[in-house]
Order: sequence, then C-alpha cells, then structure tokens
Amino acid sequence: MLQARSLCSRELECSVNFWLYGVRSHAIFPPVTKFDLRSEDCVQGMSRLTNESVDLVVTSPPYNLGIDYRQYADRQDRQSYLNWCAKWSTQIRRILRANGSFFLNVGSAPSNPMLPHQIVIELTSASGGFFLQNTIHWIKSIAVEDREGDLKSHGHFKPINSKRFLNDCHEWVFHFTKTGRVELDRLAIGVPYQDKSNIARWSHTRGSDLRCRGNTWFIPYETIQSREKERPHPATFPVQLAEWCVKLHGVSRVRTMLDPFLGIGNSAVAAQRCGVKKFIGFEIDEAYLAEAKRRIE
Repeated sequence: MLQARSLCSRELECSVNFWLYGVRSHAIFPPVTKFDLRSEDCVQGMSRLTNESVDLVVTSPPYNLGIDYRQYADRQDRQSYLNWCAKWSTQIRRILRANGSFFLNVGSAPSNPMLPHQIVIELTSASGGFFLQNTIHWIKSIAVEDREGDLKSHGHFKPINSKRFLNDCHEWVFHFTKTGRVELDRLAIGVPYQDKSNIARWSHTRGSDLRCRGNTWFIPYETIQSREKERPHPATFPVQLAEWCVKLHGVSRVRTMLDPFLGIGNSAVAAQRCGVKKFIGFEIDEAYLAEAKRRIE
C-alpha cells in the first residue's frame, strides 16, 4: 500500500495510521507544516528572529557568477561578495541552535573555481564562527560503464564550449555546525551493501543491510518540458537534495527549518514531505515567492 519511494519517518507513520483507520487511498498524508514565507531581505528578516531558534538551515545563495536573477545583481567584486556572505552567515549562526546543522549549497565556474572554498574560509574564520563538519559532493551528471561494458550517461548538466575547461557536473554542499560534533542520522539516507558479507563482518551493522551513503550524492535534475512553467528560476537545487539534508540531520530533531534564499521553494517542499513542524523562508523576488507558495499548497 505504501509508495515505493523512500519516506521520511513522519510520512511513513502518518500513512500507516491512515491505513489502520480504514482510509482506502494510496496517497501519502504528511503532517501539516506551518509555513512562514516572507517577502524580505534575509539579513533584515533573520535579524528579527530569536537567538538559537532554528534547528536546520538548508540554502543556496547566489553564486556571484553573473546569473540573470530578476531582483538581484549577481556580479560583485570578490571582497564585497564575501562581506555580504559574512553578514547573512553571522545571522544564521546567531539563530542556529547549538546542535543545529547548516547545509550550504554553492557552485562555481571553471574559470572561478576557488569561490566556494573562499566562502568556507570566511564562514570558518574566527569572526565567522562555524566548523566545517562535512563536505558533500552533489553530482548532477555522471557517465559510467554498465556490466556489459557499455558507457551510459545519467543526469543533466550545462555544457561548456571551451578548449580549456571540462563540463562542470557537480556542486558543493558544505555542512556547517557550531561545534563540529553534531551527531547525524547517517543511515536515514543509507544504502545497502553491495557485498552482503560485510553485514556479518562489521559489528556496527548490527545485522542490518544498510551503510552510510558517504559524501558523494548523485541527485540528477528531473527532466522537464518547460523551464518557464516547471522550473522558473535560473539556479535551483532539486527537492531531493534538501530532503536528504533534512533526513541526515534527523527529521525528529527538526522543529524549525530555515531557508534564507527561498527561491521557488524547493527546500519548503522538502520540509513538507518530511513533516517538519515549522518552516521559515525569505525571498526578495515576489514572482519566485508566489511560485514557492503555489508549490506547497
């Protein structure tokens, strides 16, 4: 009766409860998430949030790569951009709880490969105050050989017309915490062992055919027919990426989740799927905000 896709624990509990009470439906009934989506600059908006009031932040700011946003100039000089990153990250650190997690998705351009690492240096400096606890590689496209030796490509990427640079098929997801010691629910996004003998070999498995996925996440974009209708934003991460971040931190420990750069609301959809109790999002573009609200209705 349950759908085949992996469910957040609260989704699963809720769908089972509906089945027990005789509801004849194959639909999933996630708990209701309370949304607070605001048309506001995130630095100003976060300044009004209470200290240590957020458990989880999943976000992706503009990358300063000249992307054509409607309400934001995505091309500053390097130091101005890093100073701006320091402003919003300072607010995130203030409102994040001591055992909270901050997942930051950042991309780069082949001609500007150091920018993500400079952001990390800024956020982990003495003034930044964060610890980089994990570095995750989001793989958007990959080519691998199958068992017959045939090469198969999976996923999507934007090709680069260059004789110097390779196509950029991945982005970074940096996991920051306040202490560097926040425990995670690693098996919430775990994968089965390829060699089943490892189940008995390693005591930490406790007989379970499930291991940590690791820090390489292959999450392709869904194939769409119309960007204007289905993905009306120039730079989004998939809902599944945010969903894995929620699960990895631990769904049961997320009372309040925040995305200061909401865009069209993929992180909000992930929060809804996982049954997060409260979600706060900031977005300065009214059109993107309207789309985010539509997608969680």
